[in-house]
Amino acid sequence: MIDSGVAYGLLIPFAGTTLGAAMVFLLRHDLSARVQKLLLGFASGVMIAASVWSLLIPSIDMTVEQGGTGWLPATVGFLAGMFSLLLFDTYVPHQHIDSDEPEGVKSDLRKSTMLVLAVTLHNIPEGMAVGVVLAGAMAESTGISMAGAMALSIGIAIQNFPEGAIVSMPLKMSVRSRWKAFAYGAGSGAVEPVAGIITILLIDLLLPVLPYLLGFAAGAMIYVVVEELIPESQSGRHSNIATIGVALGFALMMILDVALG
Repeated sequence: MIDSGVAYGLLIPFAGTTLGAAMVFLLRHDLSARVQKLLLGFASGVMIAASVWSLLIPSIDMTVEQGGTGWLPATVGFLAGMFSLLLFDTYVPHQHIDSDEPEGVKSDLRKSTMLVLAVTLHNIPEGMAVGVVLAGAMAESTGISMAGAMALSIGIAIQNFPEGAIVSMPLKMSVRSRWKAFAYGAGSGAVEPVAGIITILLIDLLLPVLPYLLGFAAGAMIYVVVEELIPESQSGRHSNIATIGVALGFALMMILDVALG
C-alpha cells in the first residue's frame, strides 16, 4: 500500500506541471523568447543534476555496497535509457513547439496532439525516475532516503512548472481555448504519477535490478536534455540566458539533493 509520503512524492511533479499550465489564465501573451530560453535552460540544469546526484551516484553506491562493480549497472542502465528514448523519439509521432515539422512515423494526428505527445515523451523518464527513487526509499535496504526521494520530486516539480507554461501558452492560440490549452498542458504531466505508481507496484520484481533502473532513468532524462531542451534553448539569439538558466537549475537541484538527501 502506498502511504501518504509516497503519494505526495508522486503527485508533487504533476502539481508543478499543472500550475505551470495554469499560466494560460494569468498571462495574456506568450512568454518572451528570453524567458523561454531561461526556463528551458533551468529545466536542463535541474535534470542534469538530478540524473547525477539522485540517480547515478545512488546506483553506484548501492552496487558497491552489494559487493559489485560500481560503474557497471550505472553504465549499462544509462546507455539503455538513452537508446530507449531514441527509439521512442524515432517512432512515436510528435512535434516540438519550435518546429513546423512533425517527427516520428507519419500520422494524421493534429498538431496540438503531437505537441502534447512531445512533452509526454519528456515526462515518462521523469515519472519513472521519481518512482524508482521512491521505491528504493520504501525498500529501506538500498541506502536511498525518503528525504532524498522527496528532493528529487521537488526538483522535478520545479522544472515542470516552466515546462507546463511553455507548452500551454502556444497551445492557447492553436486550440483557441484557455481551458483546452490548460487541459493539454496539465494532461501531458499525468504520465508522471502513472509511471511512478507502476514502478512502485513492481518493486518486489525490480529491487534486484534497482541500480540498473536508476541508471536507466538517468540516461532517459539526459537524452531529453541533450536532444531537445539544450538545442531549443541555444537556438537563435540570447543563448547566454539559457546558459545562466542551466547554472541556476543545476545549482538548485544539487543543493536540494545534498541538503535533503
